[in-house]
Amino acid sequence: MKNVTDAQFAKVFNDIEKYPTLKDVANKLGIKIQTVKNRAARMRKAHEYDEKKPKVIHRGGPSASYNLMSEVDQKFKGDMSPEECIKELRRVAEEYPDQVITRNFFRVNGNIAESVWNGHFGTFEEFKRQANIKISRGAHAMERKVAIHASRDVYRRIGEEREGHEKTYIRDNGKKYKTILVGTDLHDIECDPFWLRVFVETAKRVQPDVICLNGDIFDLPEFGRYNVDPREWDVVGRIQHVHEEILAPLREVAPDAQIDFIEGNHERRLLIHLADATPALRAVLADLHGLTVSQLLGLDRFEVNYVAKGDLAATNKRDMQRELEKSYKNYWDCFLAHHFPHARSMGVPGWNGHHHSHKLWQQYSPIYGPYEWHQIGAGHRRQAEYCEGERWANGFLLASCNIETKSTIMDYVQLTDFAVVAGEFYYRTKNEGSGNPGVWPGR
Repeated sequence: MKNVTDAQFAKVFNDIEKYPTLKDVANKLGIKIQTVKNRAARMRKAHEYDEKKPKVIHRGGPSASYNLMSEVDQKFKGDMSPEECIKELRRVAEEYPDQVITRNFFRVNGNIAESVWNGHFGTFEEFKRQANIKISRGAHAMERKVAIHASRDVYRRIGEEREGHEKTYIRDNGKKYKTILVGTDLHDIECDPFWLRVFVETAKRVQPDVICLNGDIFDLPEFGRYNVDPREWDVVGRIQHVHEEILAPLREVAPDAQIDFIEGNHERRLLIHLADATPALRAVLADLHGLTVSQLLGLDRFEVNYVAKGDLAATNKRDMQRELEKSYKNYWDCFLAHHFPHARSMGVPGWNGHHHSHKLWQQYSPIYGPYEWHQIGAGHRRQAEYCEGERWANGFLLASCNIETKSTIMDYVQLTDFAVVAGEFYYRTKNEGSGNPGVWPGR
């Protein structure tokens, strides 16, 4: 019907038996439902001022007729059963199939007062669940469980691959006295060049039995919590930096050393994204198709052991932290290497990283006597754009022990504009930047 007069509109609108829903009225008149509602409201107001104007009823339900009750009074039907409330909600949902049925939408378009359904169901969300308009709690929980276990299958495949590298390149030279060179938190291209030079030259001079890379050797902020512009992603460049500027020089200057890589939170995050095949990792796979865990971390190429004991399939933050804390290395029952500081309560001499600052705890054990636990400063440069890097400290550790008596000695090396390692002085150059801008200018 085109050019519908007010009288024609009122005749169709008021005929509830023939046109029980607003959708029926709209279809009959050839207009939209919202147009029907708007016109009915205008005509009611016009009738209030001029009774000669056509009147339209308040549609309070299938049996409603025009009366002077308020909308709330018309919609209050205290004797409605839960089944009748559900039937009304389903009617509204069917009448507006493309509409998200919100509480306010049902308040306007439904024919029962809010207090009626609220008394049966408590919340509108529960009301929708009972009407099968929203997925039930049980079905939603089941869907989540299926999704979680499906993702765990993928994570565990990656996890099993990484766990097979802890003892691949063990090197035991049979010596009674052992020395371990420990560096932590290098964060790939964020590594301080002066720190790296001194660390590599120390490895060359000392020829340690073990070089322990104590976690977060990679940074990859593309996968971190800091906001990084995707246009600046250089995942491949960062991975190659670790391979060519860190692992390759260490293996070259200390060919007989055992190199151990303790998994940190950044490495774990990288492997999870590898399992998820996230957009950031697709950038890697475009250039390094078919990448394995060993190739990604440079394990076989540089003969590195990877220590990772936690389950990658943990799904919440608390469980993820617990799984991360399982990754540690026990050296001859003399030292414990761990990325996180809680390990100092395990009663063994050792060290942790993670916090980019040096702390020393003097401990005592009936087995070891007095011993030390070190939280080691970072290899990460102190000029960090995304957090307060000026509060950090640069440093590394030389740890020696008698594997027969279990006695230990630790020598922490701090780096500022210079460093001293076993009597040898090293000086930061201008090309290596300033460890503390304006204070340590470099030579």
